[in-house]
Amino acid sequence: MPAQFSSATSPTSGEPAARRISARIGGIAESATLAVDAKAKALKATGRPVIGFGAGEPDFPTPEHIVRAAVDACADPRNHRYSPAGGLPELKAAVVAKTARDSGLELTDTQVLITNGGKQAVYEAFASLLDAGDEVLLPAPYWTTYPEAIRLAGGRPVEVLADESQDYLVTVDQLEAARTERTKALLFCSPSNPTGAVFPRDTVEAIGRWALERGVWVLTDEIYEHLVYDGAVAPSMPVVVPELAERCVVLNGVAKTYAMTGWRVGWLAGPADVVKAATNLQSHLTSNVANVSQRAAVAALEGDLATVAEMRAAFDRRRRTIVGMLREIDGVVCPMPQGAFYAYPSVRGVLGRDIGGRTPQSSAELAEIVLEQVEVALVPGEAFGSPGYVRMSYALGDDDLAEGVGRLQRLLGTRSPA
Repeated sequence: MPAQFSSATSPTSGEPAARRISARIGGIAESATLAVDAKAKALKATGRPVIGFGAGEPDFPTPEHIVRAAVDACADPRNHRYSPAGGLPELKAAVVAKTARDSGLELTDTQVLITNGGKQAVYEAFASLLDAGDEVLLPAPYWTTYPEAIRLAGGRPVEVLADESQDYLVTVDQLEAARTERTKALLFCSPSNPTGAVFPRDTVEAIGRWALERGVWVLTDEIYEHLVYDGAVAPSMPVVVPELAERCVVLNGVAKTYAMTGWRVGWLAGPADVVKAATNLQSHLTSNVANVSQRAAVAALEGDLATVAEMRAAFDRRRRTIVGMLREIDGVVCPMPQGAFYAYPSVRGVLGRDIGGRTPQSSAELAEIVLEQVEVALVPGEAFGSPGYVRMSYALGDDDLAEGVGRLQRLLGTRSPA
């Protein structure tokens, strides 16, 4: 019999699973957003008319001038070899210029590390700052990767929940109540994934002042900075509170703004010693980001924002459509998001009701029923630290969006006219 690896996800040799997989990696939860998107795509591949609201990526192609830059880069022998682990000098310079232009934060190239997507920036930032047992205040609802990155780095996430009654915006009083002597950092994300909430400038300043006074590091994720609506602005915390810059790491990337999720280019910016430590780590983890992707990112950052404005206009239109339709569903409460491309409705008023012969008790159960009965894929709030909600990306075509929410209306029922 030829030697072969087992295809089973559970061991069949009788050896306990805990001895096969390390506790550190065995404790990681699968990315719920990617899992839902993969399941929806798999069902569509079998011919089922599934409409997926799970993917956190623009449905637009990468702008043509960026693609052309990548094509040219493929033919350039410079890009066929290793390059500096911390990023191409040209891309670091573009990040420095873009950051000054868009947020007003002044950087030098020694304060920038180019990473393999935003997720690597998140992990490397935590890995560079946290020791075993350090606590990170994590406003919830949160992006599903944050707590896993904190745990992988040896830290402990401390969730601080803000619900729809406060527009998903955590307060200084809540943060102070959750702070302990082990608190090392705060994860701050505005515009927010998964809620689309945008913190106003006065709240950003209040949180920044609080962090400064308490000696708490801030990791601020700004990857949705350009996707804001209704006149909302997402100011950068170290710009609003300049004194905080020495204890702040900014996370960003090209994925959302330029429809480049598959190109895998992100970055972190912060104090030079933190960036140096993260660069040392990356030199062993992955070395440089793919040079062709980096050259494409240079073209993205040095170009204008015309295509971004076009995407934002489409997202704004869809935002109004999805929220309006969700608010018509009996038992659903949905604040109007001011940023990103997600709606985050509460479905607690739907739970416990009969839905096609089943009675969901959780948003996870509800998502299963919705997928089975009307072939609509949602991400349940359990993935974001707030059961009783679902995340719905409106980064999909207008017709699919209307059809998908229409299926939900027909399954769950709409409110009676007042």
